[in-house]
Amino acid sequence: MSIQSTAAQLVTLAAEGGGNHESLEPILVGGGALAALLLLLWITTRFNRDR
Repeated sequence: MSIQSTAAQLVTLAAEGGGNHESLEPILVGGGALAALLLLLWITTRFNRDR
């Protein structure tokens, strides 16, 4: 497969509106990702204290 044919297929897929799953709520996915990152940040700062 060449780069041009791959790019053409991706453009076609994007133009059709594909890729979005009907059961996924963007606000829930974004909120969950934000919560996970904040939790990881909190854990990292707990382990990185100067003693």
